[in-house]
Amino acid sequence: MVRAVRGAIQVDANDRDSIIEGTTELVSVLMERNRLTTDDVISVLFTATPDLTAEFPALAARKLGFHEVPLICCTEIDVPGALPRVVRLMAHIETDRPRSEIHHVYLRGAVALRQDIAQ
Repeated sequence: MVRAVRGAIQVDANDRDSIIEGTTELVSVLMERNRLTTDDVISVLFTATPDLTAEFPALAARKLGFHEVPLICCTEIDVPGALPRVVRLMAHIETDRPRSEIHHVYLRGAVALRQDIAQ
């Protein structure tokens, strides 16, 4: 079955190191909690709030071995009052697990975005 898994992390600053480090943490935790390998991942969509321009979040995934997985980065809608410095992702995966066993990952300040599903 194809499932989608979501996640987000708030990074410390708009600099290359913060974006790469935060995205690496987000992807690593999401993969670990869902017991996934890169072979299970169909594609990943990354978004970043408009205040994050120093690096593409997908670079962190490439550094983690996502060489054959299609990745794309987009800028989020600039909504007044939105949580700043957030990288989000939605990964499409192949898994036999039901939706109830998929672990969505919200880290650091991004936990406030989805307290209903953050783990």
